[in-house]
Amino acid sequence: MWNNLLFVLILFGIDFILAITHSLQYVYSGSSGIPNLPEFMTVGLVDGEPITYYDSNIRREVPRQEWMAKAVDPDYWNRNTQVSMDTEPVFKTNIEVAKQRFNQTGGIHTVQQMYGCDWDDETGATGAFHQYGYDGSDFIALDFRTMTYVAPVMQAIPTKEKWNSDRAELENIKSYFTQGCIGWLKKYVSYGKSTLERTVHPEVSLLQKDPSSPVTCRATGFFPKEIMVTWQKDGMDMYYDVEVGETLPNGDGTFQITSKLTVKPEDRKMNSYSCVVQHKSLQDDIAVLLEEKNIRTNQGGLPWGISIIASVGLMILFAIERLWIKNRTG
Repeated sequence: MWNNLLFVLILFGIDFILAITHSLQYVYSGSSGIPNLPEFMTVGLVDGEPITYYDSNIRREVPRQEWMAKAVDPDYWNRNTQVSMDTEPVFKTNIEVAKQRFNQTGGIHTVQQMYGCDWDDETGATGAFHQYGYDGSDFIALDFRTMTYVAPVMQAIPTKEKWNSDRAELENIKSYFTQGCIGWLKKYVSYGKSTLERTVHPEVSLLQKDPSSPVTCRATGFFPKEIMVTWQKDGMDMYYDVEVGETLPNGDGTFQITSKLTVKPEDRKMNSYSCVVQHKSLQDDIAVLLEEKNIRTNQGGLPWGISIIASVGLMILFAIERLWIKNRTG
């Protein structure tokens, strides 16, 4: 119960308050043993919106936003294509090294790197993150308070010791995250201002597979990403019997999120329940009462899954990232 409460307060309460924070994130993913999947993929995101993409099949860095394609010169794509091509063999090597350290041979394996920075354009506050995962779990991460790497698993200790001994490289990394990364983030925000600062209101619906199943409140089609979805009982917020999902991308530049409520039929008859959605695009909160007339079922082929991202490679890259994040948050 308290884990759910803490998750709601941290993930949604804080994000909702700090809705003006912009972020730049890069996700690099190398894999082995997965048929028909590029062995190496990268995606760059600004405020959760994919702006660049590369994989080992197309071997070319390409824009994912029209405004991004118009804002930068052609040499930008040439430079970043070369960076991705140079990084690709490093990830192949990293997988083999990790397999040796974990005493593995064949099978499906992934190495992923996530790094980036964020910037509050009102207060000027900045932050950064730089971490690696292996097979969906944390492998090594940089602690920016001490500028040292931290290894949560013993197999990463040799890497930690090697990287921590290179103080010159650590200074270069610090400079990038405090200056270069923030500088690029500000540029990208200015390039895509009309898109990144737009607001699209969510569509909210209640879904239930059968009368004995949990009731799902689904908000979809909204932008920006920050949103708060809560359940209320007789007008009071609920922090138990509630399971909040992650905010996931749709294929059209908008987002979606679900929140499940487990409630007994007799409790529904005796109390008033409602799903309440707060979002920047709304003048007033959306509140949907838990009544039979407001509940949709999966009869008639109603789609329950998330919207498919246009690029299969990008979709799988997001799936790997979400698996890693899910493992990190327990």
